[in-house]
Amino acid sequence: MRKLLFVYNANSGIVNNWLDIAHKVVSPATYECDLCSLTHGSFSEKRIWKKFRDTNLIDMEFYHKDEFLKKFKSKWLPKYTFPIILISDEQGLHPFMHAQDFKEIESVEVLIEKIRSFVTQLDTSAQD
Repeated sequence: MRKLLFVYNANSGIVNNWLDIAHKVVSPATYECDLCSLTHGSFSEKRIWKKFRDTNLIDMEFYHKDEFLKKFKSKWLPKYTFPIILISDEQGLHPFMHAQDFKEIESVEVLIEKIRSFVTQLDTSAQD
């Protein structure tokens, strides 16, 4: 079963969350998680993103980088640059969007459209 794994370039936990919020408010241009900047405002998840996640277009899992590295720890795991979106399927994990890709996306709506387009391609290839 295919799903998308979203890995934010942020660590889990309340203290880290507060530090991330402070960083986004004080110096948003230097915040190191472009995926987070797209999907979240300063204090919470963007409404349009939450609504998209709830559509069940494709299975999605979300991780902070420390959670991801702990869950998928393996000597065979490639060194990823975070944030990243990975495709998880029968063959393993494959990059869908890299850290650099998020720098080129100007809005959460564009991110959503890229994901929808990818899922549509999957559906089309599954029918062939």
